[in-house]
Amino acid sequence: MAIREIRKIGDPILSKTSKQVNKFDEKLHILLDDMHETLKENDGVGLAAVQVGILKRVFIVVFEDDVTEAVNPEIISAEGEQTAKEGCLSVPGEWYDVMRPEKVTIRAYDRYGNEFTKTGEGIVARAFCHEYDHLDGILFVEKKTEAEAETIAAEELGKIDEE
Repeated sequence: MAIREIRKIGDPILSKTSKQVNKFDEKLHILLDDMHETLKENDGVGLAAVQVGILKRVFIVVFEDDVTEAVNPEIISAEGEQTAKEGCLSVPGEWYDVMRPEKVTIRAYDRYGNEFTKTGEGIVARAFCHEYDHLDGILFVEKKTEAEAETIAAEELGKIDEE
């Protein structure tokens, strides 16, 4: 296993749409193992393959003892809503309020090609959505709540006035 470099905001790969996985082979297993090691090293909750430079529809979410490896995931249902601060390993030091569903069910494949469904609530639902967005080239900063965006704009305006 290896710790991979996490791509940061501004890297063009983060805005690309990831491609379906067609082979459930040793290369996929190595990628997933490396993603776990990278996530652990960086103290995160989730990581998408694109964040380590691989344009494949793969993400992992690890929260407490709950581990999800999702290959070719789809969100098949979402309920409720929650707004909370969200961060991202690709956008270090930035935290914004983002609205997400309270409960999310995904359908995906495990590393061996077995289909499964899994429901996450709270932070796990948030992480499923956050990582899924990465697969479509969307960063969480694009989903800031309107109130958060207004606060940031006001703070920036205040900095300009002070100069």
